[in-house]
Amino acid sequence: MPHLTLRFHAELEDFLPASRRGKPLSIVFRGPQTLKHLVAAAGVPPVEVGLVRLGDARFPWDQVPPDGAHLDAFPKKPRERWPQAQPRPRFALDGHLGRLASYLRLLGFDTWYRNQVEDADLAALAAAEERVVLTRDQDLLKRRIVQYGYWVRSLEPQEQVAEVLARFDIAALAQPFTRCPRCNGLLRPAPKAEVWAQLEPLTRRYYHTFYRCEACGQVYWRGSHFDKILALLATWLPEEVLSHQTGASNA
Repeated sequence: MPHLTLRFHAELEDFLPASRRGKPLSIVFRGPQTLKHLVAAAGVPPVEVGLVRLGDARFPWDQVPPDGAHLDAFPKKPRERWPQAQPRPRFALDGHLGRLASYLRLLGFDTWYRNQVEDADLAALAAAEERVVLTRDQDLLKRRIVQYGYWVRSLEPQEQVAEVLARFDIAALAQPFTRCPRCNGLLRPAPKAEVWAQLEPLTRRYYHTFYRCEACGQVYWRGSHFDKILALLATWLPEEVLSHQTGASNA
């Protein structure tokens, strides 16, 4: 039967059992199977792969590798992970990544999230709106309709943020305090008189600059937790990014 060897490099090995890492995989297959099918069958979502080489040449996804071939698969580069026409990625997250969704919105990234959504619906929405699927479910990334996606390795939300910023190389593209962490709507400055009815007495007395979400109406200001939020953002973002941002928080 036809066979080949396929070596996964760098973080693509995260998808393999420990015993199969650091060496080429020997793959035996029946009948003509495309490279994309063989990569998925090995356990690696093709959407995570940026380049597969046969010798010095790129090997196309939709072609059948020759018998006895040795292939090398490399992960996507950061800018290959979202549509080229978009200056900043737009995300769609599965129901297990709610805290990550809030943090990405806090950083100003357009992030779709619902705590209950079927995989098929999430994949279809991401494809229709050209969003990057972020998920802890590897099988979701193997759906044919998913064009851009990333398997979040960490289980801890703050580490997940750092991971996503690094893998996509987008820390410099953050625009903190421009989106509503609750619903993803855009924030706009709001006169105090406009939001007066939504404020507690002490807030009315001590704060004067406010922002309101255009979508859900939530009001934000630089409250008592603002310094803590800035300290958190400072663990993820370059100082120059934070220093050029203005905004508010009601956290």
